[in-house]
Amino acid sequence: MIRCDAADHGILRQHDRRRPGLNHLAFHVEDAAILEKLTADAAQHGWHLMLPERHPYADGAQHYAAYLENDDGFEVELVAIKSPERN
Repeated sequence: MIRCDAADHGILRQHDRRRPGLNHLAFHVEDAAILEKLTADAAQHGWHLMLPERHPYADGAQHYAAYLENDDGFEVELVAIKSPERN
């Protein structure tokens, strides 16, 4: 479990990935099929793909991943340990 507390004299602000602190969390998943299922399921819980036009290779051809963000600006990265060969 990771807990991050932030307060600015009692005023809570929206998460900003450029401020000091945690940018995003990355998780390994077994393979591309599980990654795609988690990505689809995440949409039902308020998460959306950050770069849908480049999914799942937003970070290059050798990196099969989903970059997700919620309405509060928090980001997670899901990375497939076993990814399919890209043609």
